[in-house]
Amino acid sequence: MSPAAELLSILTFPAIDPIAFSVGPLAIHWYGLAYVCGIMLGWAVARSLVRNEKLWPANTPPCTVAHLDDFLVWVAIGIVLGGRLGYIFFYDLSSVIADPIRAIEVWNGGMSFHGGFAGATLAMILFARRHTIPIWSLFDIVASVAPIGIFFGRVANFVNGELWGRPSNVPWAMAFPTGGPFPRHPSQLYEALLEGLLMFVLLQIIGRTGGFRMRGQVTGCFVSLYAVARITVEFFREPDPQLGYLAGGWLTMGMVLSLPMLAVGLWALWRARRAAR
Repeated sequence: MSPAAELLSILTFPAIDPIAFSVGPLAIHWYGLAYVCGIMLGWAVARSLVRNEKLWPANTPPCTVAHLDDFLVWVAIGIVLGGRLGYIFFYDLSSVIADPIRAIEVWNGGMSFHGGFAGATLAMILFARRHTIPIWSLFDIVASVAPIGIFFGRVANFVNGELWGRPSNVPWAMAFPTGGPFPRHPSQLYEALLEGLLMFVLLQIIGRTGGFRMRGQVTGCFVSLYAVARITVEFFREPDPQLGYLAGGWLTMGMVLSLPMLAVGLWALWRARRAAR
């Protein structure tokens, strides 16, 4: 195929306004709506899991629906604060040191999943201790619905035309407005499908077929599967420009942060099976 024909075959990026709608001077962005939708839908599914007594050890759910209603605020704060702080420390620390106001410019860099994961984990530990809830069961509930938020977040990344992939000539490659003239992998959609949709289906199957009765099993599956999916997609995703490639030009920060997650996930699976025995 000639260069001209290849250029014409590039998929057109659907230029969607990042602002969903405005209320006076207040602009509501798709990215913010994605967080809200992910958290609210995850909360709704979690409530249905807690109501199903047959899913839990001794047919006794680890917490009540009222607990989940209270926990919603805790986890939202943990995700947002952890996600932003994680992005600053893992990806943009030098820029924030040079210009501290950049720390609150969430539109300038965004959020880190690994930071949001850490923030949500801390919120779960504190909430479980305060309300005497089995910590691993709360981990399992949140892990089983977390892919919903990941799915919406990655779709929002695509809408914003950010976090695009590496240059490619695959038939579905597209040129992003901020990615130069080259066609690239729509890696945000790869992540939405792998880390979001596929993981949600798998975790629901695992949890609803006895997984919740072995405390920590769903959590271990979530952490391990996410790490594997993220490392896989990192081979197609363009690394952040301020960091680039690490260790000789192939390793990325996303891979580095996912390797400890894989180890923790495998340990959680081992611990769950050992505790069950």
